[in-house]
Amino acid sequence: MIDLINLKLPLVLASQSPRRSKLLTQISLNFDVIHSSIDESEHPLHIDPVDYAGQLSLKKALEVASRVDYPAIVLGADTIVCLDNTILNKPIDAADAQRMLNMLSGNTHIVYTGVSLVESSTGKSTTEVKATKVTFRKLAKHEIEAYVAGGSPLDKAGAYGIQDDMGAVFISHIEGCYYNIVGLPLEMLYSMLNKFNNEISTPSRETL
Repeated sequence: MIDLINLKLPLVLASQSPRRSKLLTQISLNFDVIHSSIDESEHPLHIDPVDYAGQLSLKKALEVASRVDYPAIVLGADTIVCLDNTILNKPIDAADAQRMLNMLSGNTHIVYTGVSLVESSTGKSTTEVKATKVTFRKLAKHEIEAYVAGGSPLDKAGAYGIQDDMGAVFISHIEGCYYNIVGLPLEMLYSMLNKFNNEISTPSRETL
């Protein structure tokens, strides 16, 4: 494996998302997984989506960092779908998923992913947010019903996935980072990790 980042501390992913784990593995990062207990089901009304994604990713990272009993870099991330300033989180059930997909059909929305890094031993943190525009073609009723019946949309913000998923055939084009839609903008994360790692004064993991 190519080691482009020689991290001074172990990396901890504060997410149970298999998609984020797969993306970290794709860029040859070793990491532990500790699930965050932050509730994502509700969000404040009228909050700016950039602020919301950034705040939630930081909350996740800080919550997990408070439970890590060794020096580490904790990575928190949160992906939201926003249509006309309405935030679409994960659907609560099949009917909610159908509602979201009907809203997205034939329209352009924005996917925001907040990424936060926290040094568990010091609380030092950094947060950035990436945005990608996504345009859906007009969807037929039977397409939405069949997709929802398969169960795939129920664990995804906005009720669809672009990767390894039939949701990909709903998208006519995107503007921006593809990996941001999957749930982790890799170029931004790579730059953040390099900068954050360089600012850490803790000894290398071999001497911990």
